[in-house]
Amino acid sequence: MTCEFKTIALIGKYQSPEVAEAVLRLANHLRSLGLQVLIEQGTASSTGLTAGFPVASYEEIGVQADLAVVLGGDGTLLNSACRLAEYEVPLVGVNQGRLGFLTDISRDVAQEKISEVLEGRYSEESRVLLDAEVLRSGKRVFHTVALNDVVVNKGDLGRMIEFDLRIDGEFVYTQRSDGMIISTPTGSTAYALSANGPILHPSVDGIALVPMCPHALTARPITLPDRCRIEIVLLPPHDSRVHFDGQTRYDTRAGDTLQITRSPHRVRLLHPAGYSYFAMLREKLHWSSAPRHG
Repeated sequence: MTCEFKTIALIGKYQSPEVAEAVLRLANHLRSLGLQVLIEQGTASSTGLTAGFPVASYEEIGVQADLAVVLGGDGTLLNSACRLAEYEVPLVGVNQGRLGFLTDISRDVAQEKISEVLEGRYSEESRVLLDAEVLRSGKRVFHTVALNDVVVNKGDLGRMIEFDLRIDGEFVYTQRSDGMIISTPTGSTAYALSANGPILHPSVDGIALVPMCPHALTARPITLPDRCRIEIVLLPPHDSRVHFDGQTRYDTRAGDTLQITRSPHRVRLLHPAGYSYFAMLREKLHWSSAPRHG
């Protein structure tokens, strides 16, 4: 077959032996089409697929692969997207999980839909990443990227934290709350949605700030241009915990500054032909469903 994608990497849900069958089935299908298949090393070790196909690290996938197929839930795709973004490898998600806002191909039709993508029948979307760093006494002590959100919360202390919010160096307010969600449009249907944040279409160049249980009832979600520099300065005596896509966390101290900007890298997502963002929302959020009567 004539295909723009010659080398395909397969990435399965972390430490999930049950995806082994799906990975092996798809790997054999791709090989039958004459394509080179790479199995991500963590996937290979947790599924036992350490023989028969080349095993590759994320760095090797970034350099060698033309396409990465992620079999798992949204968490698996979030992790893979952040690790591959700098290499500009496009990703396709096969939903082996539950909700699947990002992994939009059903496992039941995975081979059929992946074949359509390989034949060029797909649409491509570019998703913004957040670049996040923790500064302590002006020096960086932690740095990572996030596709969904960065969440500052009270950790295990069980009491409110207090922090200053600054935008592009300008003081906005001091807030007492359980924390703050800083969300991309991609993450607007994740944790931010459950905290009454706005749904942002993926093409919106914005970042949503969503307070978590604020002490002042007038503290409302706000959407900022994604060119802004957002700073959250933790005020004494409070410590906090910062979560990045629910994958990584860092414990901050009083006086630390969490600084967030738009990453120079973006995530490339491929969708099968016929994909609709609004149809996805309609399905996942049960819009237009008939009311249930008791």
